[in-house]
Amino acid sequence: MREIFEPIDRERAKQMNPVVLAFVGDAVYTLLVRRKLALTSGYKTGELNKLASAVVSAHGQSETLARVLPLLTEEEAEIFRRGRNAKKATKSKNASVQEYVRSTGLESVVGYLYLTGQDARILELFSQEVNE
Repeated sequence: MREIFEPIDRERAKQMNPVVLAFVGDAVYTLLVRRKLALTSGYKTGELNKLASAVVSAHGQSETLARVLPLLTEEEAEIFRRGRNAKKATKSKNASVQEYVRSTGLESVVGYLYLTGQDARILELFSQEVNE
């Protein structure tokens, strides 16, 4: 069972569809936010879900991106651009097109970092989401 958590080669990850990277990144980012909320608040699950949804939404991720974008390496910025520009099968009902594509780019970066085993870098980029 351990092999599902083994990092993959960076080149292999770069060749993946950026929307697939975003699929993984969405789950990882959601887990970071939910973990923080669970450990730092005494709310019941209904309230926790509302709080998490606000941060994990396209609008919330777009705001996070404004803080994180200047910190990205050139490699990460390229993954972001690929994710942002990727053709998506769905559209957001509750966010602008710009927020939606930016959030997909952010999720692509998180997915890439996670799949390549760069957990420390995820924590470095998203320290506010984890520690505040």
